[in-house]
Amino acid sequence: MYISIISTLFAYVCILLAVAFFTLLERKGLSYIQIRKGPNKVGFMGLPQPLADAAKLLTKEIAKPTMANYSPYFLAPIFSFILALLLWQLYPSLYSCSYFKWGVLFFLCVSGMNVYGTLLAGWASNSKYALLGSLRAIAQTISYEVSMALILLFPLFLVGSFSFIEIKESQEYIWFSFLMIPVSFMWFVTCIAETNRAPFDFAEGESELVSGFNIEYGAAGFALIFLAEYANILVMSLFSALLFFGGSSMILFESDVVFMLKVLFFAFAFIWVRGSYPRFRYDLLMGLTWKGFLPAALSFLLLVAMLSSCIFY
Repeated sequence: MYISIISTLFAYVCILLAVAFFTLLERKGLSYIQIRKGPNKVGFMGLPQPLADAAKLLTKEIAKPTMANYSPYFLAPIFSFILALLLWQLYPSLYSCSYFKWGVLFFLCVSGMNVYGTLLAGWASNSKYALLGSLRAIAQTISYEVSMALILLFPLFLVGSFSFIEIKESQEYIWFSFLMIPVSFMWFVTCIAETNRAPFDFAEGESELVSGFNIEYGAAGFALIFLAEYANILVMSLFSALLFFGGSSMILFESDVVFMLKVLFFAFAFIWVRGSYPRFRYDLLMGLTWKGFLPAALSFLLLVAMLSSCIFY
């Protein structure tokens, strides 16, 4: 029991460090995409910059808006942060202390609750900009969760298991992305929309909402929201690599190091997309999932179900 607790705490510390330095990678990547210098003043090549940012945020005075509903206002960032860390329990490693047989259902349940943290943050701030940002984020997240759940059914139909570890191990000879190229593309776009990232970052539209649902937050509250957002980006990169670019952990070439390189590639793809595309229009965003991804996913799913039934028959 003690080993399990220590292992979990150590994993959470590693996740927080990964999130911190992923922010540095994003700022450096965006700066070179835009032909400018990124953070380079703090220490050697700006490497301690995330630690300096964390120290600054955690030592600032906590803001208390006069008209805010204090209990949900302070609980919302903590709630979002806890949910982001919970998803990392599904990391498919041979050294994991816990094994989730129904990991896909756990993922859908936890990711479905993410909207409540955003809703609480926007509503409890008692600011019209924060409320508008949270309503946008909720509509966007709920819409794309439908297509995300349908896309998740493709690996389930092929493997016949709800376990992420079995889905990963079943791709020892061929990646699912080669079998379902359009579906893997839809999954990645859905991941970007689920995490409210550019070009789908309507929850934080600076031009019209000042900062969006987190405008009234500062210091530790903003840090927790920030950590939750980037932890979700990394975990969605993890599931993208797992569902469509997995492989057996029992052979040398598919060790945890190789798998994490795949995760890093998808994480950098989030940055690349942000630096390459302007913000989408909101009605086009909703039309993309309801008129594009949903019919396409249902059609592909019907085809895969028919093929699976013919093969097993």
